[in-house]
Amino acid sequence: MKKRLTEQQEFEVMKLVLDKFLWLGFGIMAYGLWKMAVDNLISIGLAWMTVGIIVLVLFMIIIVKEYEIIK
Repeated sequence: MKKRLTEQQEFEVMKLVLDKFLWLGFGIMAYGLWKMAVDNLISIGLAWMTVGIIVLVLFMIIIVKEYEIIK
């Protein structure tokens, strides 16, 4: 049998997952900023920053969809 989580437990799990994706997205964006500063390549840095933004937006969409289904 599957164990059911309470709303509080489900929220705690969601916070752990959210934290990891936020760090991943901002880490990618920071890498893009670092590339722009060190290598003086603005286009490559902006590409990495765009990838970080896409990761954050995709995760936001997933969270909103999941929250609407649960509610």
